[in-house]
Amino acid sequence: MKIFLGFLTLLFANVSFGQTKYEKDFNEFWNDVNNNYSYFDQQQINWDKVKEIYQPKIKQISNDNDFIQLMETALNEFHNGHISLNTNLNSSNRIIPSGQDMFVQKQNKKFYITDLRKGFGAELSGLKIGDEIILFNNKSIPEQVEKFLPKFTTTHSQEMYQYALNMLFAGTHDTKRIITINRNGKQLNLFPDSLQTTETTNLIEKKALNKTTAYIKINNSLGDFKTIADFDNAVDEFMGYKNLVIDLTETASGGNSTVARCIMGRFISKTKPYQQHEFDEKEFQTQRKWVEFVIPRKTQFKGNVFIIVGHWTGSMGEGIAIGFDGLKRAKIIGTEMAKLLGAINGFVMTETQIGFQIPTERLYHINGIPREKYKPTILTQNIDETIKKMNEIE
Repeated sequence: MKIFLGFLTLLFANVSFGQTKYEKDFNEFWNDVNNNYSYFDQQQINWDKVKEIYQPKIKQISNDNDFIQLMETALNEFHNGHISLNTNLNSSNRIIPSGQDMFVQKQNKKFYITDLRKGFGAELSGLKIGDEIILFNNKSIPEQVEKFLPKFTTTHSQEMYQYALNMLFAGTHDTKRIITINRNGKQLNLFPDSLQTTETTNLIEKKALNKTTAYIKINNSLGDFKTIADFDNAVDEFMGYKNLVIDLTETASGGNSTVARCIMGRFISKTKPYQQHEFDEKEFQTQRKWVEFVIPRKTQFKGNVFIIVGHWTGSMGEGIAIGFDGLKRAKIIGTEMAKLLGAINGFVMTETQIGFQIPTERLYHINGIPREKYKPTILTQNIDETIKKMNEIE
């Protein structure tokens, strides 16, 4: 018996020894995701099929660049922007939504710009909401979308297709995009990467919109603890206003819950729940569920609060929006948000030391709606309509 067990140990050791570092890392990646990913059921991903598709391809890999490219393709199986590698190549696609500047949707077999990111390349190049796109980089759109669609299925949902469109039009780091549009019967080529986007270094912006309404914009800084003090100072300055608008339309990179809870804490007078968490303990076939609370802090702003959101409101920005809604402390105005899945954790593949992040907890509005399914109470179609609604506040 001891001889037999020793033989098995040696056999498995030889199998492992015979694997390339890329095969070892892919297997480690597959197992980490299998044991920790929180959205298999919701997305109906056939993870065994993914392994069946990609494992033979990994055997052909002989360098890090090719491995990164293949792993990037494998990540498309999740069809969501909250799953990514922590490294990229010049040829890599930009991450969505933070690397995306236009929102394109398919309507009646045609492709239209339905929203634009204010102050970024697509808008600066002259592209407009409503433009019909007929070519991307001088090629047909449908044939290019295919590369971003999941391979584990041939039946692609609207969410899968929208993810693929978002990825395509975000473009790659090494290629300047050419967007060919049909505008009023004329064909035009526009170049969204020809102008340098100037991003502000201010964590927030603030101003009075009129005599009764003040405005605070958070500039993609929900992960910076310095934002708390800047936000507090702005709220203190506007304490006498009837209305306060908090702009989360430029929070594509998410942030952390400390900043979020500090922001929400300025608007409540007693401790209240703002978000639900759900975590699978797969080993024991059970789940953990808990509620996260906001604690009041400093002087409370007691006027009306309006939160504006959009396609570039991501992760923690989405959490603040559902939080204010659950606290019954604000009206939420805007388009659907980035729909980024859950709370993420990072992992590192042993051989190549390439990191990746996946959602390991599901997040919900306090009323039980999944965060990614939430829609604003005042739903708009694009940023222009959102701004119009904001300017109507009295």
